[in-house]
Amino acid sequence: MVRKIVKLGDEVLRKQSKPMQKFDLRLWLLLRDMAETMYKAEGVGLAAPQVGILRRVVVIDIGEGLVELINPEIIAMEGEQEGQEGCLSVPGRRGVVIRPNKVTVRAQDRNGKFFELTGEGFMARAICHELDHLDGVIYVDKMEYEVFDEDEDGEE
Repeated sequence: MVRKIVKLGDEVLRKQSKPMQKFDLRLWLLLRDMAETMYKAEGVGLAAPQVGILRRVVVIDIGEGLVELINPEIIAMEGEQEGQEGCLSVPGRRGVVIRPNKVTVRAQDRNGKFFELTGEGFMARAICHELDHLDGVIYVDKMEYEVFDEDEDGEE
């Protein structure tokens, strides 16, 4: 089921998410719905607060297959990268954000089993962006500057 994506200005996006305690059908349905919602919106990541659920649950797919992170925490990061980011909760806007170039996250899968995942480049950016949502942080809070497209009618 595709869920409604919460937009910037909704207070739920500024709240701290709670850890997931139960790894049951309800969680699995949330993960399914979040993935469907992300794909329909043509995003590469979605955090539970973006669909109004204050739980530490994230889905990411940068084109290499779906990754589900439950109760994720970054345990290592290195390097630095600067790049553009957008957000399904902030439609029509983009900004340049500095992020680590490589991150390792420790999380649980849909069955509660712990695992570690290391992402570099775009994947590291996606992990950091989505995990920020779990703490009420949106990329616009961290952006160096906003990026504006050329004239709306396509002229330079």
